[in-house]
Amino acid sequence: MSSSTTVRAARRRTLRVAAAALTAAAALTLTACSGSEATGTKPAGHTDTSTAAADSSGAGSAGAQGSDAQARPGAKVDTKAGAAGKRSGSSHAATAKTVSPVRTQPLPDGSKAEIYELGAQHYRAKIVHSGQVLGTLETNQHDAGLDANDMFVTLTLGGQVHSWMGGGHQGPGTFKLAGGWTAKVTKIGELRYRAQILGNEGAVDATLETNQHDAGLDANGVYIVLSAGGVISAHE
Repeated sequence: MSSSTTVRAARRRTLRVAAAALTAAAALTLTACSGSEATGTKPAGHTDTSTAAADSSGAGSAGAQGSDAQARPGAKVDTKAGAAGKRSGSSHAATAKTVSPVRTQPLPDGSKAEIYELGAQHYRAKIVHSGQVLGTLETNQHDAGLDANDMFVTLTLGGQVHSWMGGGHQGPGTFKLAGGWTAKVTKIGELRYRAQILGNEGAVDATLETNQHDAGLDANGVYIVLSAGGVISAHE
């Protein structure tokens, strides 16, 4: 083998070694890149986990906000309940005012009338004997009356109580009353009677009508009661 041939062979071996070295370096580079990508995958995985944790934290915040939202209506309810309590307290205070009568008046049979003011021309009178309420009258845009076992009581729109014993007439019929009045009593139904109060010329000046409860009237200072049983009585 000539010297030139030997040189060429050495060059080929050198080129092969260099190529092998380049291949190995390329493989190492690819491995390094692959490892870097794998390493990058792990942070991505960690990033996903962090995101999931953030999402979970966000969900927790949303849950907390939901709790706050639930707490706020609860707080509002509590506020309303407090306001309701205040209103209830005010209502109780208003009731407390009406618990005490504006005055008490003795009645002919030994009982007493407790008079309560409920509003403008609105009064209630309780007939009380030995601590027991025997009857109640209440004005509501008209006078009220009661036949309490032949004791007759009227309560006017002005809160005045008038009472007397006896003097009743059993209707139906036409009866002369105190003060020059005449009453024409007619039965119009079960426990329902009507009394037309007639003046001197026979004109109907007023009408009383029962509807399962007694009725009363202040007829120019003459007090008239018509019971649900048709008994009428008057007193000056």
